[in-house]
Parts: sequence; structure tokens; C-alpha cells
Amino acid sequence: MVQNVPPTQTWEAIQADPTAQLVDCRTDAEWNFVGIPDLGAAGKQAVLIPWQVYPAMNRNEAFEEQLQKVGLTPDHSLYFICRSGVRSLAAAQAAQAAGFAKVYNVADGFEGPPDADGHRGGTAGWKADGLPWRQK
Repeated sequence: MVQNVPPTQTWEAIQADPTAQLVDCRTDAEWNFVGIPDLGAAGKQAVLIPWQVYPAMNRNEAFEEQLQKVGLTPDHSLYFICRSGVRSLAAAQAAQAAGFAKVYNVADGFEGPPDADGHRGGTAGWKADGLPWRQK
């Protein structure tokens, strides 16, 4: 089972644990137009590997292999983030099945659920919690 971890707790783990890494599994379009978590203050960068490939949104069949290619190992604590926490949960489960033992899902993702006006980013998630992020 993959544990859901609040964004603020994720940020604390990334800063405190040298083995902790944030894997942003959104699409290229989301990274480019919405922004990405800025881990510079922790001396790290988010690993950008899409779970689904834009625009068809098919599952990235090379996802697990790409985790390994960027140097991630079962010794790392991996925190997966997407827009709202759904794709990242699926990605974390796939990573766990591939042998990554310490995997976590960032609850509410980067932008969280839509508010009453249908806008994301203001009610919950990485951005709403005021955590560092930047435009790519």
C-alpha cells in the first residue's frame, strides 16, 4: 500500500532526507504551462518523468525503466506528485511493484482539486500550501 503524504510533509522530507526525491509524473505540457516544484533550497531538482504521454495520455510504458535511468534505486525514498494525486498514486504503485520499496504519494498533488469556480491551485496541494515552485 502506498501512503498519501501531505505536500508540507513531503517538502520537509526532501529537505531532511538525502535519499528523498520528488518525482513529478505530470506531462510536458503541465510542466511547461503550470510550473514545477522548485527544490533548489534543498539542493535538489524534481525528477520529471511523465506517467502518461501527452496528448494521447497513454501510459508511459518505459516509466519504471526511466526511474532507473536517472539513477533512482530502491534505497531512495520516492515521493510522486501529479496534478491532484491520482496519476501519482498509480505511478507510485507501479514503482513499488518494480521493486522501489519506499514510495509515497503527494496528497492533493501540485494543484489540488478544483475550487467552487473550477480553478485549481488555491484550495489544496503543493501550490496552495505555499511551497516553492517556478515556471519551467
